[in-house]
Amino acid sequence: MNIQKQKYKQKNKHQQNKEHEGHNHDREGLESSLSALDKRLQQIAEHMERSQMAGYVDLLNRPISLIWRNLLGGTARGVGIAIGFTFFAATILYVLQLLGALNLPIVGDYIADIVRIVQIQLEGKSY
Repeated sequence: MNIQKQKYKQKNKHQQNKEHEGHNHDREGLESSLSALDKRLQQIAEHMERSQMAGYVDLLNRPISLIWRNLLGGTARGVGIAIGFTFFAATILYVLQLLGALNLPIVGDYIADIVRIVQIQLEGKSY
């Protein structure tokens, strides 16, 4: 009878050790998952700080400031487009004048007509 009790106790001890090891394994898995989650949350927080999300939300909460910035930005874009187009058109006209001076047979007459029309328009006269 004592031998059976000892075997029973040993068997219970063995099962308890296995359960204890299982709990340790589960706990280690949980800790590693929490560690990975914490690391990912830190990365997300860093990305949000770099993207200046707080400044954007602050700007959305002040509509007057948002309107003013958009107005200035639109004006700057309009002036930039106007200046850029002026330089582009002047360059094209200069190239056309040079080509017109070469007296190419058909192309030269066509280019000369275009240059003359543009110059008349710039002077404000009708052709």
